[in-house]
Amino acid sequence: MEDTAASTSSQGHIASPRRAPTQQRSRERVERMLAAASALISEQGSDAMRMGEVAERAGVSIGSLYQFFPDKRAIVWALAERYTAESQACISAALRDVSDAQDLKRAFSELLDIYYRLFLAEPVIRDVWFGTQADKALRALEMADSRANAEFLVAVLKRLRPDADPMELETAAFLVWQMGEAAVRLAISVDREEGDRLVEAYKRMALRELVGE
Repeated sequence: MEDTAASTSSQGHIASPRRAPTQQRSRERVERMLAAASALISEQGSDAMRMGEVAERAGVSIGSLYQFFPDKRAIVWALAERYTAESQACISAALRDVSDAQDLKRAFSELLDIYYRLFLAEPVIRDVWFGTQADKALRALEMADSRANAEFLVAVLKRLRPDADPMELETAAFLVWQMGEAAVRLAISVDREEGDRLVEAYKRMALRELVGE
């Protein structure tokens, strides 16, 4: 029997609107479905994507697709969860060994550059990210992701500034991540030259808040 319980996100245990496969064969089928959806989103955007197209490209029946993804929103949610998990792993690894202000400046700048380049290069991630702004539940998932990422930064700030007010550090870290997402969203919405300038300006602003420079 397939596990029909809704999966939960690692970001605050926000319930996913899809069924979570437990058997290997089903997991492989779901991977084909998500790969097919990603290809279609890359080609035509999530708004134009149709469930029948996803099933056809994945080589599964429409009934099998609906078993795991009741609608397009569930597919977008699954992709958002995947990108969120990958992003958190990258951020955690980059910040784990930061030991001084210079390390933080380097790690933060590199992370922002990676994030910016990723959204410039990957239309699927960009489409999913913009789609979260119009969906209340997906927006909550993104917010939970920002809070989780802020915690990685808080851990660094507490090491570097042990005498600072923990609440102030938490507020600053959360605000920095939220503003960073807004900055990148703006940067990918304008021409590349202006986008580059916006990202660099945000780095300077954020680092002044984080390390006082």
